[in-house]
Amino acid sequence: MSLPSFQLLRPKTLDEAIALMARHEGEVKVVAGGTDLLPSMKQKLFTPPYVLDLRGVRELRGIHTVNGGVEIGALTTLSAIEHSPLITKDYPVLYQAAKTVASPVLRNMGTIGGNLCLDTRCLWYNQSLLWRQSCGFCLKKDGDLCHVAPGGKFCWATFSGDTPPALLCLGAEIEIAGPNGVRHTPLSEFYVNDGVVRLHLAPNEIVTRVYLPESLAGWRGSYQKLRVRGSIDYPLAGVAVALKMRSGRVEDARVAITAVNPAPFLVKDAEAHLVGAHPTEELAERIADLAASTAKPLTTAALTPEYRREMVRVFAKRAVLACAN
Repeated sequence: MSLPSFQLLRPKTLDEAIALMARHEGEVKVVAGGTDLLPSMKQKLFTPPYVLDLRGVRELRGIHTVNGGVEIGALTTLSAIEHSPLITKDYPVLYQAAKTVASPVLRNMGTIGGNLCLDTRCLWYNQSLLWRQSCGFCLKKDGDLCHVAPGGKFCWATFSGDTPPALLCLGAEIEIAGPNGVRHTPLSEFYVNDGVVRLHLAPNEIVTRVYLPESLAGWRGSYQKLRVRGSIDYPLAGVAVALKMRSGRVEDARVAITAVNPAPFLVKDAEAHLVGAHPTEELAERIADLAASTAKPLTTAALTPEYRREMVRVFAKRAVLACAN
């Protein structure tokens, strides 16, 4: 498979990038590391006349302390996050999630901004043009039928980023820049539980930075991931847990899941069960049941939905006990 023809735009500043996005609105795709977009373009899922390469915008790189918290530029590579002593020490759940993404080669290219904005994935969508054409296309691309849930008008394509559940556990906020200025939003309000719509992001906007609050530095963290191969593969289920512990009791807690819904989710009521308690195996099983009930996996070529949901339960229990110990 080869790339379609396009004109490459290479801005050197964020202002220049935003101006180009506005000028070519609706006709441009943004590339950061290219590990997700370029394979999709080869599959003819996207055939934009223009591709905006952000790699020359140096102001969007790096990990810095700001007002006690941490600011991560959207173009910061996943390998830089994985090898950051600051992230490893103060935000271990993010470190664990980042080091599981794909393979070392892909982490050297892939960025945190790209991982936040991954396209949703589905057995019927992430295929070659010829394959999709033979199936009559699908609701997400060129068709009007969902092959996962025939007759429905909702797209069940799955979000499969590893770092977003970790960032949800850390109360992360993101910065978004566009022609109308800069806005900040909690990451928990960024995602849309729809495989087509995906993100609260306008066509002329760019995710520029991620902020981690000082108040969550030092929380214990664990990220557990299911995939067929030990590298390269996207998660088929993922669970992140972050706990603030004092004297053996949980002072605060967050649990999040990925790769089993069209969006990553915080697990509702997990905090209420954990806060004030000693993390026992019985309590971990209760959290595991909550996480599994939040998961709605449908179809995949590799593993059954039932198995993936059960592994969410297993991983949630393991992650809670790992943080407690």
